[in-house]
Amino acid sequence: MAELDIVRDLARQVLIIPILNGFYDSSLWDRAQRLVRNVEHICKLPDLGKAASQIDRFTLITATYFSDAGLACRLKAGHTPDKFDNNGDDILDDCGKIVEENLSRFVGRAKVDTINKIIADSHSRSAIMTEAIILSDARNLDDMGTTGVFSELKRHVAVGKGVSDAVNIWKRKVDYGYWQARLKESFRLESVRRLAEKRLLAVEAFMNQLQLENAAADFE
Repeated sequence: MAELDIVRDLARQVLIIPILNGFYDSSLWDRAQRLVRNVEHICKLPDLGKAASQIDRFTLITATYFSDAGLACRLKAGHTPDKFDNNGDDILDDCGKIVEENLSRFVGRAKVDTINKIIADSHSRSAIMTEAIILSDARNLDDMGTTGVFSELKRHVAVGKGVSDAVNIWKRKVDYGYWQARLKESFRLESVRRLAEKRLLAVEAFMNQLQLENAAADFE
């Protein structure tokens, strides 16, 4: 079996969360596969210039698959997402331990360290590793559009919030300029930023319709 096939199988085991009565929450595994697709497309962008030829694809893809491993660890322990910081140092520490436990059997020490560095640096705005920049932009892009709203609505439902709560939280973010700040600060590659703008326009239309229906304003 090829190395990346092994990585994929291990990541799937880490990211699928057992829930009640034999059911599983596969949303983190689904997100990991989506992020890998984002990463693979970003690697082909002209924005990267000469750096594209120097990308370590194995460590980048592996880091992408395992980037939510710390979050999975917390969820398996019974914590809810509203009780911890998804990007906190403790989550990243857990992620590093999981990467080492799962990959050290067949990946050299230097590669394990590089994978963990990519994951950690991808949460820093001052990252200089090309692989970390790609993973960061891939993750931020996933947060910006309808996939991001789907994930956020799922978190709301998990803690008992309804449509009105989701609409109000969205409105507060818009009023505070949250999304425009994300567009300005969260992307290093201009092509990804432009795609994020398009996705944000699509999700704005969805949330405006959700607000309209929630208020029954379309009767007017």
